[in-house]
Amino acid sequence: MTSFRGLFKRSSELALGVSTMTVIAFAFDYVLYPAVIYWLGLVIGGVVMAGLSFLVCWLLLWFYDRSGRDWLGIEAAKQIREYVGHSRWRRWLAWVLRQGDFVVCVALSIKFDPFITTAYMRHGAFNGMSRRDWRIFWASWFIGNAYWTFVCFGGVTTLQWLWRAVMPS
Repeated sequence: MTSFRGLFKRSSELALGVSTMTVIAFAFDYVLYPAVIYWLGLVIGGVVMAGLSFLVCWLLLWFYDRSGRDWLGIEAAKQIREYVGHSRWRRWLAWVLRQGDFVVCVALSIKFDPFITTAYMRHGAFNGMSRRDWRIFWASWFIGNAYWTFVCFGGVTTLQWLWRAVMPS
């Protein structure tokens, strides 16, 4: 019975952590980021959102370390690098994750935020930020925000063009 209770507790913790991060990421990436780019433009909007991204991701890292709990499964996900099974997708992903810090940082920064990228790439868990970790955080912050600023700008510009084409003044 104890193992079931432990499994339930761990599953609940992961479900809550992943759900919360999904909601935060969706609201930030698909609502707030495009809205700010629309209202403030490419440069000012990009700078504002990069600053907000830094603050949010730094606070998440701080909370993650302070909690001392792997509420996102990041520490478990580090084992993906060692995958040797039959799934082509997982073997390819494991290969990518073994290609070195630069490749991993760029790939994770485009897919995830600096918090997840840094938490995944750092050595150890819940042990604060080393110089290497800060370099990863800053690189991920720059790559991710540059990428997302241009994606949002492209999306906003395309929607504006479509709106003008459909609803001429």
